[in-house]
Amino acid sequence: MSVMNKFLNYFGLQEETPDTGKETFDTEEEQEIETPAFEQRKQIGKHNVVSIHSQKNVRVILTEPRTYDEAQEIADHLKSRRSVVINLQRVRRDHAVRIVDFLSGTVYALGGHISKLGPNIFLCTPDSVEISGTISDLYAEEADYSKMR
Repeated sequence: MSVMNKFLNYFGLQEETPDTGKETFDTEEEQEIETPAFEQRKQIGKHNVVSIHSQKNVRVILTEPRTYDEAQEIADHLKSRRSVVINLQRVRRDHAVRIVDFLSGTVYALGGHISKLGPNIFLCTPDSVEISGTISDLYAEEADYSKMR
């Protein structure tokens, strides 16, 4: 019943219409049905907590590609959240550059990291593996050390 109807009824300008209460009953019934269903879903959600990053077997894959076509297999390992060490010493230089470019894009898309371990040797890791430290400083020190001898 609207406010205007109540006002007119109060002053006797309009006859009262009987209020069935059916509309309010239906909305109350709908609310009663929805509330327990929401609480049940909320309680069920508490018991099904699973960590996404739990890995039972951590693998590091060693690869030595001979052609550019093998870069897809390396990318598949990265997508499966495995670290990959790539030795590009047996690949022509132009193919090695293409492989590194392809894997750099893959690693970037997955949020991982790529590091150079040595001449033509790279480490690609998914986002769940953190790389710290540098090896390139050691190569500079070794070159200086050999010059001193």
